[in-house]
Amino acid sequence: MDECLNEEVHNLMYELTILLDENNKVPLYEQIYVHIRDELRSGKIAAGTKLPSTRLLAEHLGVSRSTTQLAYDQLTAEGYLEARPCKGYFAAVVEGLCEIRSEEKSSTVSAAGEETRYPYDFSARGIDPDGFPSHIWKKLTREVLVGENDQLFTHGESQGEPGLREAIRDYLYSARGVRCRAEQILIGAGSEYLLMLLSQMIDGKPVIAMENPTYRQAYRVFRGLEHRVLPVSMDEQGLSVDGLRASGASLVYVMPSHQFPTGKVMPLKRRMELLAWAQERSDRYIIEDDYDSEFRYRGKPIPALQGYDQGDHVIYIGTFSRSIAPGIRMSFLVLPETLLARYHEKCHFYATTVSRIDQEILTRFIRGGYYERHLNRMRGVYRGKHDLMLELLKPFQSRFRIKGENAGIHLLLEERTDKKISGFAEENRLIELAAQVGVKVYSLENYYLDGAPKRATVLLGFSQMSEAEIREGVNRLEKAWGIGSGE
Repeated sequence: MDECLNEEVHNLMYELTILLDENNKVPLYEQIYVHIRDELRSGKIAAGTKLPSTRLLAEHLGVSRSTTQLAYDQLTAEGYLEARPCKGYFAAVVEGLCEIRSEEKSSTVSAAGEETRYPYDFSARGIDPDGFPSHIWKKLTREVLVGENDQLFTHGESQGEPGLREAIRDYLYSARGVRCRAEQILIGAGSEYLLMLLSQMIDGKPVIAMENPTYRQAYRVFRGLEHRVLPVSMDEQGLSVDGLRASGASLVYVMPSHQFPTGKVMPLKRRMELLAWAQERSDRYIIEDDYDSEFRYRGKPIPALQGYDQGDHVIYIGTFSRSIAPGIRMSFLVLPETLLARYHEKCHFYATTVSRIDQEILTRFIRGGYYERHLNRMRGVYRGKHDLMLELLKPFQSRFRIKGENAGIHLLLEERTDKKISGFAEENRLIELAAQVGVKVYSLENYYLDGAPKRATVLLGFSQMSEAEIREGVNRLEKAWGIGSGE
């Protein structure tokens, strides 16, 4: 009997191969919930069928166990599943079950598969709608295209144009304290491409440690390249170096100047501990992702970890997607000298993935002083939105702690208690209540590689919203969450 039941669960696992989209605004747990709900409604999963455990399904889908647990909890609460003690989850009889909808609530994905836009979306992605310097960019584009330099239409250097690499070198030294030669810089179309290239420079398939929670796009790249990726817990100072040592990893991916999504800044003492770990062995490297160091609103910018490295162990990666626009698709690596030699040995034959024309436009944008002026302007724009958010969120402080408030383009609201509502994480209740009033907020849990936050925490990004939209969005959240009502 047990063997038949295990075989049934095994077969069902393949029916539950769900194409999850982590770029979709629908949380992962909700995507899983919708898929299983629809399978149950259609009868593809018959009543009485035992479902895989949350652990097995999480491993099968490549998500955290808490994600599948939330999906199962929702299905159980709505009567689609039955939880039997010591036995697991079983499909319930679904005839007569109806879906409760609020008239104001809009699902992110409609029945036709079309994405529904929330009127007020606190996404942590993107840039200010009026932020792209289109006038200057068009001017420089015309200058480049009407020039006599026909060489721009031929193949360029695989590492990127020398002029752009020199401009980036000079900017990084003055703004971030990064010390390197232009020859150490590698230009590519997006950080994902550069991480894939980096993997080919490193012998074997080394184990990679990542902060938990972390930037999941990098995690997906590493897993797609068949690296074993281990989550390492964080404390108030950032990634635990003791946990890093225990992991056995030889590479670690960190965001020390402004960790995403927590917003933590790694202090100097922890940075020195991290560098000491790397210097213990010649094959250890730190991948420093400095994705949005330009936007800091309190005190001076934090120098890059790479500038403190005396042992040639830090791989520095940066991008212009956040500071200029995602659409230009230009990122860069600063390789240690040891890896630069491996690049020339193993990867020199790859053609550059960024057009020479776009590289020339960006070079002129930096060299002409436009980039620095653009950053100064955008710091002012984002600081205004940031300070407005902090002012509007003051009434929330009796219930939430505000975190990540000194840099970047998002804030965190962390519940002061670990209260649960009818077995569901309070975090998901907050998201649902916000959705009912047309506001989209984001779950911190979705960024965990393993486990979940101890307290309900939501992300509120503000880069893409106008100040009027921020005001109305926060006002709706205040009413939806009962702020000030004693709820």
